[in-house]
Amino acid sequence: MTFEQQLSADALHQFQSMDTPQKIQAFLDSIPYSPDDLNRTPLEVFHDRTAHCLDGALFAAAALRRIGHPALIVDLLPEPGLDDDHVLAVYRVDGLMGAIAKSNFAGLRFREAIHRSVRELALSYFEDFYNVNGVKTLRAYTAPIDLASFDALEWEHERTGVNAIEKQIYAARRYPLLNAAAVQNLSPVDARSYEAGMMGANPNGLYKPRA
Repeated sequence: MTFEQQLSADALHQFQSMDTPQKIQAFLDSIPYSPDDLNRTPLEVFHDRTAHCLDGALFAAAALRRIGHPALIVDLLPEPGLDDDHVLAVYRVDGLMGAIAKSNFAGLRFREAIHRSVRELALSYFEDFYNVNGVKTLRAYTAPIDLASFDALEWEHERTGVNAIEKQIYAARRYPLLNAAAVQNLSPVDARSYEAGMMGANPNGLYKPRA
């Protein structure tokens, strides 16, 4: 049974109404950020009306596929021990990349399809990617992961598939964004940007740096 076959008529109508990337993002923005470690399937996100970044990216990838885009995700990676990673569902329009995302931070969500490469898209998140101590933490990204390769595991409605995707994310090749000299020269995020990015954040879902 497919994801859509498991929805009621009303739920199916709502899901099918998400016929643009912007509408998919609006749905994710309308539901609370989940602070727990549970990885939800897209079906569970739709039923539970809550998601963290992996849940949200998988839901967005499933919704993007329904409107004709490949189901692709990219992981943004921080300096280890300083922050969480952040998963995006990515899509292309006229050859340019955009992204849909669920985040506890205001600035780590939607990106218009204006970016020429995955690297350029990843860099657009740099200034908004900071931890509770105001340290800018984004350091690398993965190549897009095609979720079609997990279709046999029925990832849209089975947690076995979602857990396999999570393992693949951590095993994926990483591409650095900054060299060591650039990292040393980074300034902390300014107070005004920090406050704006934290607007509406669930404190229970904020990463606690090791140092």
